[in-house]
Amino acid sequence: MLRSSKLSDVIESSVGNLVDADLAKESAKLQALQVKQQLGIQALSIANQAPQAIMSLFR
Repeated sequence: MLRSSKLSDVIESSVGNLVDADLAKESAKLQALQVKQQLGIQALSIANQAPQAIMSLFR
């Protein structure tokens, strides 16, 4: 019975490690997507400022 208990503990620990690894992977993906989103917003902001800068030259 002792072996069964140890095997159960090892399996439980392994499953926990897999879940933790999966959560870490998904967290990294989410952070990468958030950074891409922020860069996209900054790029749009810069693109929207360009026409205003050109128009100011004609004033």
